[in-house]
Amino acid sequence: MMSIRALLIAALIAVVPATDAVAQSRDRGDRDRYEQRDDRRGGGRGDDRGGRRESQRANPGQVAREVQNGRPGRMLGMRERGNDYTVRWEYPGGRVDDIEVDGRSGRPR
Repeated sequence: MMSIRALLIAALIAVVPATDAVAQSRDRGDRDRYEQRDDRRGGGRGDDRGGRRESQRANPGQVAREVQNGRPGRMLGMRERGNDYTVRWEYPGGRVDDIEVDGRSGRPR
């Protein structure tokens, strides 16, 4: 009886870290897919988009600073959406939201 209990406890100890690692791996994969660039909307950097040069757009660093300014939580990722940006933000408590940002000014809408 004692050996069966010891085997069950050892099996449980071995399984719990494995399930936690699988969950973390799945979350990381979701984040990686979100952060990938959406190449369907245009070519590489510096291309001409609708008559405007890439240099007239807000840079990603400026966008990140504007979104972070006075907002609790942390940025999970950012991607270009046409001429604008979408920032994925995690608020305290775990709620995740997408924030639309103007591509010229770098300010949230």
